[in-house]
Amino acid sequence: MSGSFGSGGGRGSWWRRGNDAQRDEAVAARDAAQLAFYDLEAAQREAELAVETVRAAEDSAMVRQALADYRGLTERINQVTLGYFAALDVADLEAAELAPGAVAEARQRLAHAHQQLNARQAELSAYLARLQPLVQHAEDQLARVAPAVEQAKRELLGATTALDAVRAAGLTATESAARLAALAPELTKLNEGVTRHGIKDTLRRAAEVRRQAAQIRAEAEQLPEQAAGIDRRLASLRTRIDALRTRSAVVEPTLSELRRGFASACWQDLQRVPLQLDEAVRSAEARLAEAARARDEQRWADATAALGTVRVLLDTADGSAQAVADRLRRLTAVASEPTAEVERARFALRDAQRLAMAGRSTPDPRHAGPLDAAVLRVDRAVAALSAAGRHPDYWLFLTELDGARQAAAEVVALIRADAR
Repeated sequence: MSGSFGSGGGRGSWWRRGNDAQRDEAVAARDAAQLAFYDLEAAQREAELAVETVRAAEDSAMVRQALADYRGLTERINQVTLGYFAALDVADLEAAELAPGAVAEARQRLAHAHQQLNARQAELSAYLARLQPLVQHAEDQLARVAPAVEQAKRELLGATTALDAVRAAGLTATESAARLAALAPELTKLNEGVTRHGIKDTLRRAAEVRRQAAQIRAEAEQLPEQAAGIDRRLASLRTRIDALRTRSAVVEPTLSELRRGFASACWQDLQRVPLQLDEAVRSAEARLAEAARARDEQRWADATAALGTVRVLLDTADGSAQAVADRLRRLTAVASEPTAEVERARFALRDAQRLAMAGRSTPDPRHAGPLDAAVLRVDRAVAALSAAGRHPDYWLFLTELDGARQAAAEVVALIRADAR
């Protein structure tokens, strides 16, 4: 009996073997869940990288939806992860003694966690597949960033080098230097990269920095020639002022000759020319002095503007002085031979009339009307000159003939425009 009873001690071994089998199953479930957890964790790191790449590239509706989907998926993964950790805490499978119920619950919980982890792994894989087109687009955009930033930095270096050369030549280039300094914060943002500022903003910023730096560089490189050009214009305009002053001295004698030889209507409108020339000379000298000061202070825009004003003043004054000389020349010529001017006008009108009738039996009223009026204008001018007596208004006569020739020219231009 005792031997039989002793052999009956196998009941305790049988119980432990059953418990060990449950423990082995629970350990296998734990190992499988652990492997699934590590796989999911690795896949999630890959997904995080892909999502960050997409987020940095753009902010379209499609991207916002993909990010929202990922947030929801992350929440589900976190819930499953918490369930996995909770399953691990159900029982210490390495303990010497474990209640059968605890082992069974641990195995069941770990098997469920394994299943959930695999499900989220499959869901994450599907999400990454859907995200791939956006990732590819983002990577294409990202590939443009480094070259764009490098180009911007090269332009900044070029602008800095150009400004250094300008300063070495004695030119301050204050405005260009200030504009270059203003780009420093933008360079800092470029160095911070797309992680902080995004691909789209980084590309835009790089392009703008490159554009502005290139403009500053070009302006700096042109500055020596600009300064030399202003110096040449200063010298040229000084010479023109001296020439105008000399020319002004001739205007009054020319006016005196007009007064002696012709009726007042022929020269009355020119009476103020000598005064206008004196005022133009004074104004031009004052503005030229302003331009010279601006040049010395390297205020290039102000110098250029002042020089432009001087040129306009001199052009206007030269025109006025020339008008006096031309008036005397024309009046002298027409007084000696008025028929020459009349023939010029009639020739222009006949030429226009022939062109208006070319290929037509009757002229176009748009052509005939102005030409008929111009013919009458010439006839009236000739009649008025004949009836004027000793002091004819030769200037009115010339003005009327000029008007007739202008009318003929306008009709010719209209005919040719219609023929195109």
